[in-house]
Amino acid sequence: MDFSEPFKLSGQLLRFSPDGKCLASGVQYRLVVRDASTLQVLQLYTCLDQIQHIEWSSDSLFILCAMYKRGIVQVWSLEQPDWHCKIDEGSAGLVASCWSPDGRHILNTTEFHLRITVWSLCTKSVSYIKYPKACQQGIAFTRDGRYMAVAERRDCKDFVSIFVCSDWQLLRHFETETQDLFGIDWAPNGCVLAVWDTCLEYKILLYSLDGRLLSAYRAYEWSLGVKSIAWSPSSQFLAIGSYDEKVRILNHVTWKKITEFEHPATVATKRTIVYKEVEKSPCVEAERLSFPPTRALASSLFSTQSKYDIAQVPVSLQYIKPVADRANPKMGIGMLAFSPDNCFLATKNDNIPNAVWIWDVQKLKLSVVLEQLCGIQCFQWDPRQPRLAVCTGNSKVYLWSPAGCVAVQVPGEGDFPVVSLSWSSSGDSLALLSKDNFCVCYLEREEV
Repeated sequence: MDFSEPFKLSGQLLRFSPDGKCLASGVQYRLVVRDASTLQVLQLYTCLDQIQHIEWSSDSLFILCAMYKRGIVQVWSLEQPDWHCKIDEGSAGLVASCWSPDGRHILNTTEFHLRITVWSLCTKSVSYIKYPKACQQGIAFTRDGRYMAVAERRDCKDFVSIFVCSDWQLLRHFETETQDLFGIDWAPNGCVLAVWDTCLEYKILLYSLDGRLLSAYRAYEWSLGVKSIAWSPSSQFLAIGSYDEKVRILNHVTWKKITEFEHPATVATKRTIVYKEVEKSPCVEAERLSFPPTRALASSLFSTQSKYDIAQVPVSLQYIKPVADRANPKMGIGMLAFSPDNCFLATKNDNIPNAVWIWDVQKLKLSVVLEQLCGIQCFQWDPRQPRLAVCTGNSKVYLWSPAGCVAVQVPGEGDFPVVSLSWSSSGDSLALLSKDNFCVCYLEREEV
């Protein structure tokens, strides 16, 4: 495992290109494009203002930089550095910007969600989509890039419009049975659209491509409902994370619940492996001590090394009772993700912030719990194999695979608190992000 030196970064703006060959990072008003394997600077672009969002086109040829404060989007070409494009939304303002799946259209959402403007880079034509709903996840594309679903709000009712991405023609428009639609997400096979309601109303609705309601699922009433959802890569399962600290799995045949995963504060199942992170200070021989200590010796004296012990069950995990009289209580399943091979599901219960739960999807049981010393900031699966990377805001990265678990210290002078991470599409490298810097970790294919 090799680490690069740290590089400057602003606002955690770092994206691997879809083909995995390049790495784009934003440093205030500059866009830096590097070779993903050598980290040599390939292109350096200067934007008109501080960059707030960057996104690659699907073919890795163009990069979009959005400056929401100015209402401007700039597009840069990797093949033709002299070519550039500027889209100015003017007085309409800008709150969101994204690529269409073909990488030749840009969708800009104006302030107050008055409309979505579709700009074509090829024909310079403009299309408008009215009444987009201001919600967490209001635009969703099918994996094959053929269709786009948009959540809409008009006359105090929720609707979904489905467009054909090739010509932006409206295919279907239908009202949803929601009180206050919160998000939409296509199944990976593009056949089913999941629509979920506000957390005040537990409701998941599943619609076909032609707008038929296939099924509606409610687990309970009169309590906070859905917090997160995730489709399995095969589209066979829909995992629903709820505020009651449970994950419910629906199957794709009947859309009924096949099981639910609980997240208790005590892990008592004998067949579950609990990896517990423990810290130990390195011992330094008396002969090596000098005063004043060398920089390398000082850093080794004050740094702690982590390793995993396998804890004996039953194991009690640190449980935090949510504050009832505050908004957005830290409770329920805040993060969940399936492994790319469909075999595992990783979850995090916000009531138990220091633990990652890994479930065996084939056996529908808890396989592993990782108990960390600090709260989980982020976890993400390797896109090519069942290997999970975890960060907790300290200067370590944690990797789990069915073969075992390892904690790795990020080398370098000073502290490098890892608050987020991102895999390249090949799974050979992992970008580690702190507040103002990033570095890249290169992994061998056989490593844990």
